[in-house]
This record gives sequence, structure tokens and C-alpha cells, in this order.
Amino acid sequence: MLEVDNLWISYDRIAALRGVSFTVQKGEIVTLIGANGAGKTTILRALSGLVPAARGRVTFEGEDLLSLPAHVRVRRGMALVPEGRGIFGNLTVLENLRLAAYTRRRQDLERDLAAVFGIFPRLEERRHQWGNTLSGGEQQMLAVGRALMTKARLLLLDEPSMGLAPVLVQEIFRVLRRLNEAGTTILLVEQNARLALEVAHRAYVLETGQITLSGPCDELRHHPKVREAYLGGA
Repeated sequence: MLEVDNLWISYDRIAALRGVSFTVQKGEIVTLIGANGAGKTTILRALSGLVPAARGRVTFEGEDLLSLPAHVRVRRGMALVPEGRGIFGNLTVLENLRLAAYTRRRQDLERDLAAVFGIFPRLEERRHQWGNTLSGGEQQMLAVGRALMTKARLLLLDEPSMGLAPVLVQEIFRVLRRLNEAGTTILLVEQNARLALEVAHRAYVLETGQITLSGPCDELRHHPKVREAYLGGA
């Protein structure tokens, strides 16, 4: 579904990504783990069209992605749930969701709104509430729901557990599992490496802009380097 080949990203003269290559197959959850500053968020921003690539190749369902502007990538079926959620605080829950589907037909919109509210009943309860009055967990639900309103087949999730209480983290990840089981492919960046390796099928370890390890999560959970660096040696 997604193929990234020899991707280089630079900020001024500093290389943030250096020859990164990986794949995401349809129906998978793939996670990128690594320390702060390793380049994980840069990868998602590059895939979304928010930062330009210095060189490399990215294809999504066989189409050259790097030649497309950000809004076209969304229309092609890829949506980013950014770190910090990025919702519109001065709009209601309903307005945030509708805004994500502004190019859609109304009949489709109402059906998909009902689907999002089915996944996140709390959002339906707060449908007329301003975004900036929601709790952190509710804002994360809204950010995911907004991405779903684009009809994305590939979700790019950047630190969905950040700032959330443990019970809300578990709720968000239960939803991600359900979405994946229903057919949504997910590329996940997550600070909680233990949780990411539990929910994903495969993982890539990123260090200073390069992938240093990859494999099935069941294997990487037992890799000495991963256990020492990301799982507390457990």
C-alpha cells in the first residue's frame, strides 16, 4: 500500500532523515519507534506533504506521492492525526467533523457522521460543544474522528497517547484495533513503545534519522537493544 524508498529530509543543512526505506501493507498496523528527535514525526509530515523531500521515492497504492500537494493526498485516502491533535478550538465538534469532509456529498456525510459517533459516543454527546472545551481524551477522539471523515484508507497517527490518562490511552488504542480490524491501515508513531509493539504487526526502529532495526513486533519485543532502550530493560 505504502512504499518509502531512500527518503531524505533536510531542515536547512541538517539532515533529519537519511535514506529511510520502509513499507506498509494493506491491513497492517506498522509502528515507528525511537527517541525524541529521531525523525518519526518528520516522516509523517513528509508523507502528508507538510515538509518537502530532498530526495527519495514514496508511492501510495502505486501512485507517486511526492508529486502531489497535501490536500490531494488526503483525497487519495491518506489522513494525518497530528501530534497535539490540531483540532479547531473555536469550532464545535460537529463543525470540526464536517469541515474534514467539505468536498463530500451530504448524504455520505450524514452516514459517516453517524459512523464516527458510533465509534465515539462521547463525541455525539458533545456534538455542539466547542473544541477547546473538550478534555484531552475527547480532543484525541475528535482528531481521529476528523481523519475518518476524510474516508482515509491509511491513517497516520502521531503520538495518540500523549498527555492522556492511562484509562483513556487504553480506550483510544481499543478503537485503533477495531478500526484496523474493520480494514483501516495504520502507520503509528507512539512514545509508549511497549503499547505500540503490542498493538502493531510490524515495527521499525528509528535512530538519528535512520532505520536501524525492523521486524515483526513479537520479535522486536524480545530484541536486547529494543528492551534496553525502549522497554526499560524488562
